[in-house]
Amino acid sequence: MSEAKDRELRALQAALAAEHAAVYGYGVVGGKIGEGQRGEARTAYDAHRARRDALVREVKDLGGRPVAAAAGYALPFAVPDAAAAARLAAELEDRVAGVYSDLVRAAGGERRALAAEALREAAVRAVRWRGESVAFPGLAERAGTAPPSAAPTA
Repeated sequence: MSEAKDRELRALQAALAAEHAAVYGYGVVGGKIGEGQRGEARTAYDAHRARRDALVREVKDLGGRPVAAAAGYALPFAVPDAAAAARLAAELEDRVAGVYSDLVRAAGGERRALAAEALREAAVRAVRWRGESVAFPGLAERAGTAPPSAAPTA
């Protein structure tokens, strides 16, 4: 496998791991979020499941073995109430945006366009949960989060 394809496969695997973590994390969000935001949480959960499933296919298409979901993930903070659940949702979206920014850099063609779309969707969801935006979604998050190898942590 060429170095470029290997880099692309690693970025796909990181995105897949982040989507696994996001699906898990939205399970926590859904259990704690207020009734008024439950629909938004369900929509995000479904979007992450769809992205996860698409990434499994993409990894296989490149000849890789898709990274499996962990049985559980350590949350970045306690989620005792709806306010914390909304903060967790924003954090999940920031982390997903970060790995998709890596995939945008590593991929080309249609895969790059799909990664850019996933990055945009994550950034929009983060703004909705947080109520404010960042200047460079997917890049700003890289400055303050764990390295990509720790991306699956929700």
